[in-house]
Amino acid sequence: MVITIDVGCICQLIQPQWEAKVPDHRSDPAALRFLIGHDLRVSREEAGMTQADAARVLGCNQPKINYLETGKTQQKPDETTALLRAYGADVEHVDRIASLAGQADRATWWAAFSDVLPDWFRTFMGLEGLAAGQFVYRAKVIPGQLQTEGYATALLEGGLQIALMDVPQLVRSRMARQRLTEDASPLHMVAVLEETVLDRLVGGPAVMREQLEHLLELMRLDNLELRIMPVRVAVHDGLDDEFMLLDFQSAQSIGYLEFAAGALYVQDKDQVRLYKMMADRIRAAALSPSESAEVIAERLANLEA
Repeated sequence: MVITIDVGCICQLIQPQWEAKVPDHRSDPAALRFLIGHDLRVSREEAGMTQADAARVLGCNQPKINYLETGKTQQKPDETTALLRAYGADVEHVDRIASLAGQADRATWWAAFSDVLPDWFRTFMGLEGLAAGQFVYRAKVIPGQLQTEGYATALLEGGLQIALMDVPQLVRSRMARQRLTEDASPLHMVAVLEETVLDRLVGGPAVMREQLEHLLELMRLDNLELRIMPVRVAVHDGLDDEFMLLDFQSAQSIGYLEFAAGALYVQDKDQVRLYKMMADRIRAAALSPSESAEVIAERLANLEA
């Protein structure tokens, strides 16, 4: 199933090595409801039960089940537990999702930026803040988790949809999203960038020089694997579109595709599995991290020449 949100992860390819939970300052009730609802729907469908069947478990009407599965209504731990047990979920899974339901009344971490964030992007902000791992393939620009302030500013100032007066606050929100260097629970990330991204002088030589230096510095982190897709690889699985996978410690992975005025969330397990296979193949076709660092260093040397 693909859900479209308009205006108006690391997947199983990389075996998770993290154990720490996402800290409270990354909490987002709406994103938690989204994840819990997604899990309830997938578990129900795998059990071969209808929403009417689920309603009988709780002794409620079918619309309530729909609201629980779409995240429109906050899922209570006891209701979540009852449904998952009826679906035949294992005890550990039931406990994980019930625990998430118990966290859904905390404050939203990105509230300070809400006045400049599009409605559709707020959902992503919340989900990314909760994710334990992320895979991202980019063919045009460096992804937000890896951007410097200068690079982000240049991108946003050059965009049609952003008012210039909102750019500073949006840049601050982008910097606040970055979790690779967090002490408590850093994001584990695999990123594959097309080689041409390095040649796009966003903001000019000085801004790009700082950005390339930043990439090389981040590549020293154990929780980041950055690979460059060389132009000599003429055909690979990423040519159709850019995409992202988000992996969660206690919930099921989802795919994310962004366009100018909204985003697609890929939740069907078979479709997510396909994107994971694509990510694995893209990663294998790209340069190794050490080779990628050499390519970035060469671009940096050319800028300094």
